[in-house]
Amino acid sequence: MELTLTRPDDWHLHVRDADALAAVVPHTAQQFGRAIIMPNLQPPVTTTKQALAYRERILAAVPEGIRFTPLMTLYLTNQTTADDIIEASTSKRVQAVKLYPAGATTHSAAGVTDISKTYAVLETMEAQGLPLLVHAEVTDPQVDVFDREQVFISRHLEPLIARFPKLRVVLEHVTTREGVQFVSGAPATVAATITAHHLLLNRNAMFRGGLQPHAYCLPVLKRESHREALLTAATSGNSKFFLGSDSAPHTRERKESTCGCAGIYTAHAALELYAQAFEDAGALDRLEDFASHFGPDFYGLPRNADSITLEKQDWQVPDSYPLSGSSLVPLFAGETLHWRVKQKPLARPQTL
Repeated sequence: MELTLTRPDDWHLHVRDADALAAVVPHTAQQFGRAIIMPNLQPPVTTTKQALAYRERILAAVPEGIRFTPLMTLYLTNQTTADDIIEASTSKRVQAVKLYPAGATTHSAAGVTDISKTYAVLETMEAQGLPLLVHAEVTDPQVDVFDREQVFISRHLEPLIARFPKLRVVLEHVTTREGVQFVSGAPATVAATITAHHLLLNRNAMFRGGLQPHAYCLPVLKRESHREALLTAATSGNSKFFLGSDSAPHTRERKESTCGCAGIYTAHAALELYAQAFEDAGALDRLEDFASHFGPDFYGLPRNADSITLEKQDWQVPDSYPLSGSSLVPLFAGETLHWRVKQKPLARPQTL
């Protein structure tokens, strides 16, 4: 059995920097035409100059013969200015701005402490047509970790959208039934990405046979009813929901530690994992729209002109991949997956 799709894009991706780029960028480039690159490096990517330099480092890690386009973002801080946004928009290389609440996830310490401090910037983004990508979790210690998304939506996202009705907003890696309901009922300017791991796993995966650090991500996996709501949204044909892997590489030591990092690595088999989720839901015919069409349509970019083919073939995920002088453990390490990309992409014209 084979499944041919318009080449998909990944609308939420971490590739880190330095030596890590050479290890992880090829996994994405072999499957996706483009990817929105997260800016939470250390220090974060806060200016267009930094974003363009980071773009060149990513392109240098793309294997020869493969054409892959990184789509850059800026990291929103309390100090970001309207001029920063105008410069980013004018560059045509920066596609969006990422909002991390300070302390919400990996490398978010420089994030926004008070959204009201960014209103002037958001107004400029609205005028420039530059999307806001939101890590939608409160950091209030009084809020249960499993409720942080829905509280963020009610406290911050709903008022923000009401204040800036023309601002395009992506609720990144939506994880809850309430998040799905919010996006579904919001104006056409609001969309959401969904990860493969949130489609395939619920929070039991973090505790199966003991504490499982490689199943720990932020936002954390939720209960089964939320996973089912995400799967229904992803396979519904609603163009507000599209692919964003949130693949996040960390060395084994950083995951298997007394304070392990949040992040699940899925870039090694991202499209195969989504295919499995859609097949399990009896909705393989909906995968192309979710993976290849709805994302570029929302961002106002052309769909990719070439295709990629998946075949139904069992293969075993390696126990690990090399990363920065150590190794990283991918999702489903050592386990069998049932879909595999049949062909590697050839060089092709840029789509941006």
